[in-house]
This record gives sequence, structure tokens and C-alpha cells, in this order.
Amino acid sequence: MSHAAPEPRKTLDPDVVAQWLARHPDFFVGREGLLQQLRVPHPEARGATSLLERLVADLRSRAEQAEWRLEQLLESARHNEAQYRRTRELVLALLEAEDGDALGQALATQFSERFQTPALALWCPASLTDNEPRPPQAPRHVLDDHTAQRLGALLDGRVSRCARLTPTDWKRLLPHAPPPDKAGSCALARLTLGEPLGYLVLASPDPDHFRASMDTLFTEYVGDVVARLLVCLAPPRHG
Repeated sequence: MSHAAPEPRKTLDPDVVAQWLARHPDFFVGREGLLQQLRVPHPEARGATSLLERLVADLRSRAEQAEWRLEQLLESARHNEAQYRRTRELVLALLEAEDGDALGQALATQFSERFQTPALALWCPASLTDNEPRPPQAPRHVLDDHTAQRLGALLDGRVSRCARLTPTDWKRLLPHAPPPDKAGSCALARLTLGEPLGYLVLASPDPDHFRASMDTLFTEYVGDVVARLLVCLAPPRHG
């Protein structure tokens, strides 16, 4: 009594076949007809398709993914270039300031026009403003104990931070700017150069303009520039 030959799938391990084909990439040379007979699952539709059609579909998918990644890289490059140009114009405008008030005005103008930040405050300690011929003009203010405590609490021990800004805090930290009806957002930076030199506050009525998850490296960079300029522009102390 004869027995039917077992089906290949019951005797051949697919992994073993795959490894054997990987070690013999020339197996299909001279066996092109076999390639045309192979059927593989279609990547987008039910049923099977020829191996060649599947390869074409895979290549098309890879090309689309590569095109998408390239577009993402180009978009990132365009964003970085635009950010660099805005930062360059900001720093150049700050360097042209002749005194502390001009520095504050340049900050407010540049951030409003180039970074869509409608409100800004520059809080300086009395040691930087006492020798000036007139009181500081908005957006520059003399730092008092209550404001310093509130800014320190919002920073929570950090050099810079993005946070929500309630209408009450807005009135305290940006007294020259009309407060929004609801909570907005802000980016804060502590100004130091060997000693505390105040705080920089960037604010927006949009609660999502400055999100807590945002990186604050740019805010710290601007704060470092402003701190150095504040020292350079401060009148000499007497006595």
C-alpha cells in the first residue's frame, strides 16, 4: 500500500528555507519561471500577488518613506535657518541699545515682531538702576522683594522655565501690559553674571504659546545676552 508524499510545509521549516536562500542568493538564476509562479500576500489588499509586484510595491513604499523623511529634514532646516535669522536680528538690535530703557524697548519690539510674543518685562535690581538719571521705563522695572519671591516660586529653582500665567501673576509681573481675562503662558529666565541681575519675563495671553514641555535654551541664551548688556549699560556706581 503506497502512501501519499507529505506536503512540503509539513516537512520543511520556513526558517531553514529562508536561511538557505539567504546563503544562496543565486538560486533563482536560470529559474526565472519559478519567480513568476511565486505568490506572496498583498501589502494593501486581501489575497496574493506576484513576487515582482510585491517587490515593486515595497520599493514604492520605501521611496515614499524616504521622501517624507527628506521633507521633514528640509522643513527642520528651514525652521532652524529662520530661527537663526530672527535671533541674529534680535541680538544686533540689542547691541545697538544706548541705555537700559532702550534695551528694554528693543527687547519688546523684537519679540513682538519676530517671535509673536506680545508682552515682555525686564526686572532689574535697584543696584543697577539707582544711579540712573530717571526711573526705569516700561517694560523695564525695579525688582522688589514681593516680585522677586513670586518669580523665584515660578522658576522653582531653575534658571529658566515655561509656565502658565494667571491674570493675577500677569498684573504683578507685567504691570504695564493689559492682562488677559484667562490664564496665559510665560517663559522666565533668571539673569545672572556673577551676581543676580534680575529676571526676563516673556508672556502671551495664549495658554499654549509657552508650554511646560518646551525647551528653554533660547530663553536662557537671550537672558545671558541681556545680563551682559545690563552690566555694560549701567551707569558707574559712586562712592
